[in-house]
Amino acid sequence: MKLSQFKFKLPEEKIALHPTKYRDESRLMVVHRKTGKVEHKIFKDILEYFNEDDVFVFNDTKVFPARLYGNKEKTGARIEVFLLRELNEELRLWDVLVDPARKIRIGNKLYFGDDDSMVAEVIDNTTSRGRTLRFLYDGPHDEFKKALYALGETPLPRTIINRPVEPEDADRFQSIFARNEGAVTAPTANLHFSRELLKRLEIKGINFAYVTLHAGLGNFRDIDVEDLTKHKMDSEQMTVTPEAVSIINNAKDIHKNVCAVGTTVMRAIESTVSTDGHLKSYEGWTNKFIFPPYDFTVANSMISNFHMPLSTLLMITAAFGGYDLIMDSYNTALKEDYRFGTYGDAMLIVD
Repeated sequence: MKLSQFKFKLPEEKIALHPTKYRDESRLMVVHRKTGKVEHKIFKDILEYFNEDDVFVFNDTKVFPARLYGNKEKTGARIEVFLLRELNEELRLWDVLVDPARKIRIGNKLYFGDDDSMVAEVIDNTTSRGRTLRFLYDGPHDEFKKALYALGETPLPRTIINRPVEPEDADRFQSIFARNEGAVTAPTANLHFSRELLKRLEIKGINFAYVTLHAGLGNFRDIDVEDLTKHKMDSEQMTVTPEAVSIINNAKDIHKNVCAVGTTVMRAIESTVSTDGHLKSYEGWTNKFIFPPYDFTVANSMISNFHMPLSTLLMITAAFGGYDLIMDSYNTALKEDYRFGTYGDAMLIVD
């Protein structure tokens, strides 16, 4: 497959700038892989497609307030700092992106907060935009993290949601089951699940398994090669616990449905499959890039949002649903006024 095969015209007005009022009341397009049938539903109707002992696999990563603004020493220039990950807890070292990068050099100090209470020093250049910052903070680590996060804001993907952050974003850009902190963007398929819907799924006898994949900015990075075999994904940290493995493998063994909730879950479970098609526990990193054609081993259904043209997220979805069927379904979504992007509507792909 070539990059250009994932290009389509997406009018700006089709991109959702705000979530639906209630999480489980976004629209849901149901796509049947075997017949090509397409149905138009509301997200909470997802209950109709699953039965007792089926499994939903969720990503329980938690988004932290990764975007903050500081001022450069002497000049006072305003600098955006995007926290990527903590490199060293003891030394307060963080891997970050800075913008504008051309103004920031090794040795520069940045001041954060109205009273300049947080200070960081640039100690390394990692990429053209990347830097390593050492935060100069003397208190305990948990106190430091609390102070740092208090300065940050919800890291909405600006390339998709082009508006200022609003108070409700802190809650709505986070899944209701987020618990393992480390993501700088939300796994969007998670955002459609309300507590009420989870309870109704539970009452129906559906089981839940949780994996962790800390979604990074690589999900939004432009692909700059036409030949997809030459694209390299950013590595993301992930954990698949023995408990999740047991729940998922048991469902497979008794021929029940396994639904991957989102592209991050699909990447995580496909990154740790044994030769006999069973899941293995794993803790480490993955840079797995899935695009058509690809033989999936674990899940037989998948929930996804409507993704941007040319994105790796669209490619995974097309690999699972079938390229022609998914691209046709996206055309239908455009005609039927589905909402695209992070806060948009959902697609369920079933057999």
